[in-house]
Parts: sequence; structure tokens; C-alpha cells
Amino acid sequence: MKTQIAVRNIRLCTKDCLCLYVCPTGASDTENSIIDTEKCIGCGACAQACPSKAISMVPLEYPPQQKKDDQVVALSNRLAINKAKQEKIARQLAESAENDEVYRLMSAISKSVRLVNEDLLRESGYMLPQSKNAHDLLQEWIASPPTDQFPSEAAKKLLSMIPTNEKTVKWKCSICGYIYEGDHLPDDFSCPICYQPASAFNKIEE
Repeated sequence: MKTQIAVRNIRLCTKDCLCLYVCPTGASDTENSIIDTEKCIGCGACAQACPSKAISMVPLEYPPQQKKDDQVVALSNRLAINKAKQEKIARQLAESAENDEVYRLMSAISKSVRLVNEDLLRESGYMLPQSKNAHDLLQEWIASPPTDQFPSEAAKKLLSMIPTNEKTVKWKCSICGYIYEGDHLPDDFSCPICYQPASAFNKIEE
């Protein structure tokens, strides 16, 4: 039984193609350069052979996210929001730049701010889609999208494909069967599928 699979960072791939010769199942030989996870047996031969280090081995199951103090998470979230605003401003300045120097400077600032923000979110426990707080956040955004452009359907698909690796309380809509994960079901919550109120949900006993 495999415990890990190979993934390729296409941006790092230099097309040396050594992975094609060492892979025993042909999982790395695909038209779109994305390693076939169904064929991959997790042997790691491709990652060891790749001279550009474009292939990494990742576990099929990640350990539970380290628990963060609520105050730490709240502070990190506030900083992340500010960083997101800074990145947006820098990106807008780059797009409206009248010369190449300003464009490159603002683009660099935008990228650096994003990297800092990713670190903040990682420390808050939101980088792994398997973590409970990432699930809770997506559930909240599905129920109440932060913007009109929020991809609610994609978020629902992600939640259905990648279950949380932490034990959590589940609530099931008695009308459509939608599952909400969270220790507490907010009183003002409504089902994102059939729009029934919180009273229509039943706690699932496991």
C-alpha cells in the first residue's frame, strides 16, 4: 500500500526527462506533464533522478495541523488581511506604471508581500486543505461568500475531495443532505445548497 505519491512542479521542470526512464509504471509520462497519481506507486525513483528537483514526494495523508492559540490565529488573520490589501495596491501601481523601473519595483513588492502573507497563513494553519480550520473557513465562505467572485462551487468540490484529518463534529441538512463540519453550527447559518436555516440540521453521531 503506497503512502506517498510524486508531484511535479512544472515551473521547475527543465525537460531533462530522466523521470520517464526510471518510472516503473509510466506515471510521469503524460501529455500535460502532470504525474498520473493513479499509476504512481510512490517509489520515489523519479524524484531521485530529477536533476532540476522539480519532482517531490508528498504523503497521501498529512498529520493534523498543529493547534494554534485563538489569539495567535486572530492576529495572524488581521495581518494577512492587511498584507492582501498591500499586495493589491502594489499590483495596481505596477499595472498603471508609466515606466519599466516602477513596474518592476511594484511587481517585486507585490510578490514579496504575497510570500510574507503565505507565511502568515501557514502559521495560522490555513495552508493545508486537510486542516480543520481551513475547512471551517471554506465552509464559512461558502455560506457567506466574501466577494461575488468567490468560487463557491470549487470550494465545495475541494471539501468533498479532501476530508479534514482532524476529528470534527458534523451537521447534516435534513432537506438536501449537505454536510457542515464544525464544533458549533452558527445560529444564523443557512444551508448553501437549499438555504434551510440551522434548525434543519441534525448533528451526526460518530
